[in-house]
Amino acid sequence: MHIVCPHCDTINRVPPEKQDRGGKCGQCGRPLFDGHPVALTAERFTTHAEKGDLPLLIDFWAEWCGPCRMMAPAFEQAARELEPHVRLVKINTDEEQRLAGAFGIRSIPTLALVHKGREVARTSGAMPATALVAWTRQQLGV
Repeated sequence: MHIVCPHCDTINRVPPEKQDRGGKCGQCGRPLFDGHPVALTAERFTTHAEKGDLPLLIDFWAEWCGPCRMMAPAFEQAARELEPHVRLVKINTDEEQRLAGAFGIRSIPTLALVHKGREVARTSGAMPATALVAWTRQQLGV
């Protein structure tokens, strides 16, 4: 299984049976999972989405968005519950307008679930952590 380091973007090979134990990056030595969402730029997003084997739950958000700020703690809590099986990432739509445009983001917060470079599900609006986790698991069939 290929897991992209959330700190240095190195692609790490991890046996599937050891995924639950976390592990450390072979390049920077930092944990591959720390229970926090990862803020990504468009360049970093490509590495995580296309070269990693983990599904990505993407929060498209903006600093000025009240519902986005309201949902941030729930997204943080969901990261602790869904890792190491899903990587939660945040994309700031003001800073990454091209990426938001490529996904056709029209309102925020919008959540997109991407696996192996393809979008598999999407929903809009703020959600509590329990709903985020349940929606993600339902979409992935786990």
